[in-house]
Amino acid sequence: MTSRLSPDFSDRKTLEKYSSAYTLSDMEIFIFPELFYPLVLANIMSPLIWQWRDDPWFREMHRKNFTSRANRIKQYIIDNYIFNLDLETWGLTEKEREIARFSDFFDTELLKQSNALFGYEGDRYYFSIDIRKHFGLDKYDSSVIPYWKTETVEAMNAFRHKEHYTTGAGECVSLAALYAAAMFIVGEIPLEKIFMIATPLHSQNFIDEKEGLLTNNRRIMTRNMWFNGTSLSGKARRALENEKVTIVSHITGHIHAVYDKATINRDDYLSFSHKLRNFITTSLTPAVFINFLRFKSEYKCLFQYYYLRTGSAYYITLEKLFEYEHSSRAGMNEETRYKLLAEVDNEEFFPDPIPGRIILNDVESFLRERAGSDLNELEAGFLESFPTEYTDCVRRMFIDIRAFTITEPRLPSADRDFVSAVSPEIVVTDSRDDIIRKIKASASQSEMSLLALYAYRDMEYADWRPFIKAAMERNPVCHTALAGGSADDIYKVLSGMKNKSIYDSGRMAQPDEVWNFGRGDGAEKAFLMANVLLHSDPGAEVTIHLDEGESAVLGFAGREYHFVSSKGHHRRIEIRMGDYKVS
Repeated sequence: MTSRLSPDFSDRKTLEKYSSAYTLSDMEIFIFPELFYPLVLANIMSPLIWQWRDDPWFREMHRKNFTSRANRIKQYIIDNYIFNLDLETWGLTEKEREIARFSDFFDTELLKQSNALFGYEGDRYYFSIDIRKHFGLDKYDSSVIPYWKTETVEAMNAFRHKEHYTTGAGECVSLAALYAAAMFIVGEIPLEKIFMIATPLHSQNFIDEKEGLLTNNRRIMTRNMWFNGTSLSGKARRALENEKVTIVSHITGHIHAVYDKATINRDDYLSFSHKLRNFITTSLTPAVFINFLRFKSEYKCLFQYYYLRTGSAYYITLEKLFEYEHSSRAGMNEETRYKLLAEVDNEEFFPDPIPGRIILNDVESFLRERAGSDLNELEAGFLESFPTEYTDCVRRMFIDIRAFTITEPRLPSADRDFVSAVSPEIVVTDSRDDIIRKIKASASQSEMSLLALYAYRDMEYADWRPFIKAAMERNPVCHTALAGGSADDIYKVLSGMKNKSIYDSGRMAQPDEVWNFGRGDGAEKAFLMANVLLHSDPGAEVTIHLDEGESAVLGFAGREYHFVSSKGHHRRIEIRMGDYKVS
């Protein structure tokens, strides 16, 4: 069957792209960056995040400022979702298999720029260890790689049904898409201000509001947090410090590190680039210097702190002050330093200056007096003002200060062919029904809207062939338990599973979603059974007849297997591996 909105699926690249809207693996999003923002729109169309608005936690959100709204959303996500990047959830594939998928229309050597498992070596942190061992792949052949599919909000929530999970879960792209949708629906941040950023090993969002905000897995990063020197911030900085940005995606389109054509609005991209650089760049103030010393502990040994206590001068090593900071609610920053010093035991102080150490108080005065100076001037002035036998160490310190205060993101060059693309005109005052109507109305002109409907699993508006292709070819997890069993054995197992879909109305789960979460509508179970049968016997033929009344009937080897379905679809489907017919 060809729907009225169907692209030309005789073109293999088009078929691969639209089938990838159902699996959304990391490598698929790299090759088809058009898929990145449609997942956000699919989550916005979902009823699940709209239900957050009714939670008492979000009461009177419209009265709160941006920071308060962002923190409310952050805490809700922390409480209700965990980060998950295991190998078992979505299964494994092979490098050669994936390269063969894309080799006709993509230079597959460029996959090495997208995924560490294909050979990417951008982040020094990951490559100081055995990358395959880090991800748990060392027990497999070197060609084996994980699928790492991006979850819809429905799949994220459904992790609660898995053993050992008490909350929802998702990988970094899933969490980025969840954050973007939540910022729009609950935080009332316009989509025009939400930019998705993909690096080969991570995904995050930049929210262009006030000084800016980065979402990072479950957490958020303000500009001040970027420079606070904590280990948590250090981890959040790692992707932009060490990796190139492969994709920036926006409601107007995307730009990619490899492709010459960009669909994102050029002015929006240039504005984003400028504001992101401002976000991750700062001048060296006394507060930033303290944060730097917290971050790079090896330089604390250069300094001591002068303290006037009960009318007398005392001195203390900086290492000791930061040691007290670990167990105190007060910190070394100037706002709370006096409270921290009050907690220090008397015996920690020295009555005389500690030989060979620079007095931090004098350094802070030096930085205040030279506010606005560049780092070259500050380094020269520092060496002149604070002579020390450890000059080489001071020079190394300033090298690290440059890295701490100035991050230059390796963004896709703006030297691209910017092509205007149609996108849905959605505003924060729209209702969910308004948004769905707008996306459907624009789908005949906007590929972003059409891909959003596919990612949303709207089977009334989608051609079914991409769904079936994804279901048969990229859902390996259910094979482990069911492959090799007879049709009767498989049917018995599936019939014993809960007959409830993780998706509402006529929207459809993929086979591994059914298997992972132990539940599915009869129509979804029929596709799962077809997947396992064809995996065991690739030359076989399976038919699925969906009756809009209440049944899904799978035909195989002259037998019929009946499932109860409430999805409301009426289709007759003939499935041979690689050949999918729908009427």
